[in-house]
Amino acid sequence: MTFLIQGLGTAIPERSMTQELAAEHSVEMWGETHGRAGVVRALYRRSGVKRRHSVLIEPADDPLIIHQSFYDRSVGTLDRGPTTSQRMQRYEVESIRLGTRSCTVALESAGIAASEITHLVTVSCSGFSAPGLDIGLIEKLGLNREVTRTNVGFMGCHGAFNGLRVAKAYAESDPEACVLLCCVEICSLHQQYTGDAQQIVANALFSDGSAAVVGRASEKGAWQLRSQRSLVLEETLDHMTWRVGDHGFEMSLSPQVPDIIGEHLRSWVEGWLRPFGLSVEQIPTWAIHPGGPRILSACTAALGIDDAHADISREVLSQNGNMSSPTILFILDQLRKRQAPLPCVALAFGPGLTIEAALWI
Repeated sequence: MTFLIQGLGTAIPERSMTQELAAEHSVEMWGETHGRAGVVRALYRRSGVKRRHSVLIEPADDPLIIHQSFYDRSVGTLDRGPTTSQRMQRYEVESIRLGTRSCTVALESAGIAASEITHLVTVSCSGFSAPGLDIGLIEKLGLNREVTRTNVGFMGCHGAFNGLRVAKAYAESDPEACVLLCCVEICSLHQQYTGDAQQIVANALFSDGSAAVVGRASEKGAWQLRSQRSLVLEETLDHMTWRVGDHGFEMSLSPQVPDIIGEHLRSWVEGWLRPFGLSVEQIPTWAIHPGGPRILSACTAALGIDDAHADISREVLSQNGNMSSPTILFILDQLRKRQAPLPCVALAFGPGLTIEAALWI
């Protein structure tokens, strides 16, 4: 018996922006103040993102203007934008709204009533509150008030893998368990007024989204979670970080990350697959978290697989940006809808520097 996906739902904010508009908006808001207008435009252009969704975008008559009232125009290089407290107040409201939408879709696709959920796993790294997302989902979805709850917090882009590990453990330990996993990130709350290139890259990549999975233990059916594995690479603690600052959460992302991942990935994946009688060449489908275009290219090159195996990852990045933890579930959703052949290996990366993997059969 292992964890089987019975329903999967995704949700994005109603309004979006093209990457070109996002770049010009950033230049207007703070890029010119820091003398980085050219750098902003260049890094946004190279991001692999064409469109992103944000809860902060408000209705506007002119489609060529991003209208939002959360961020004010910078008044100088010392202006850092809204405080972390202000950002968290908005997160508390928006995370529940977006999470409720993805969970509703997942429950409907599974054909399961909210009252049947026995275990709730929530995942988020873009905000904190208590009572938080888990309690909000109980209220909005009408979940049983005795539902068992676990929150996976601040683990970054691979957070869905950690949430799936919890969901799998619940399902396998209790044949009657029906688990709801919900990943929500409101990354647009953490735009930084900065001249630092790594922070500009984060501004260019990240966006808002939510994804939810409903599952039970089963021995039959496609998309069973067969195995997971995790690796924290040595001497990489400063290569990817996500820290709480006074004005939002601040990310650092070393340009060496793709090369480091590429150096270790193939041998580690091969060693993990071998006990299942599988090799890299025998995996027909790959779901790779799109941390950026270079990470995707580094993964396919290191694994020795056709670059086309990352096409859906690139598609999700292009149309949605990097939504952090929900992103891999958006990719799995597309693979399931297109009836991609199994087995499938999913990969994601996060602070540590950490590699997370999952094998779906």
